[in-house]
Amino acid sequence: MKFFIDTANLAQIKEANELGILDGVTTNPSLMAKEGIKGHDAIMNHYKTICEMVDGDISAEVIATDFNGIVEEGKKLAAIHPNIVVKVPMIKDGVKAIKWFTDNGIRTNCTLVFSAGQAILCAKAGAAYVSPFIGRIDDSGWDGVQLVEQIKHIYTIQGFKTQVLAASIRNPNHIIRCAEVGADVCTCPLDSILGLLKHPLTDIGLAKFLEDAKKTQ
Repeated sequence: MKFFIDTANLAQIKEANELGILDGVTTNPSLMAKEGIKGHDAIMNHYKTICEMVDGDISAEVIATDFNGIVEEGKKLAAIHPNIVVKVPMIKDGVKAIKWFTDNGIRTNCTLVFSAGQAILCAKAGAAYVSPFIGRIDDSGWDGVQLVEQIKHIYTIQGFKTQVLAASIRNPNHIIRCAEVGADVCTCPLDSILGLLKHPLTDIGLAKFLEDAKKTQ
């Protein structure tokens, strides 16, 4: 399972990359706004900086919601760097645009996916990634990881090449469960990634080792 970090914060991207486990980055307009990045040129330059930091796929999201707008915006994003994957919302014109991008050699990530039916359309249109939002599904009273498992099962049976990218990760357990059900990618906040490091028995064991080491000096 590949690890992407879900942020536009350069310091967090650097920290995750230095762990040696980072495979890519996902962003969205909310994450850009959180970092105070405003204006077309600033956003495009920020994507370029991220691409120069991380050797992996970088999802850059379109703002447009109409077919022509999505295509035009997506072409500009794809031109930033070969590692850019154009992030397209799961709407009717989004699916049409994904098909256009696929036919024209531009990779896509279909975002805001909440059902297996939506995931099937993504794959049929040729998306490189599909992003089910498991945390938001959990918030609505359903099990988001079950959707990841269902989509992965359908894709395997049908021979779809689209990778299942588990998004809206809320905690380290989400990451573990997504790995268990065969997610191809998990995109997470830095806190969730670092949370995988933690276990109280590790802390206790290390403290004991260090205490005993002093006795040997």
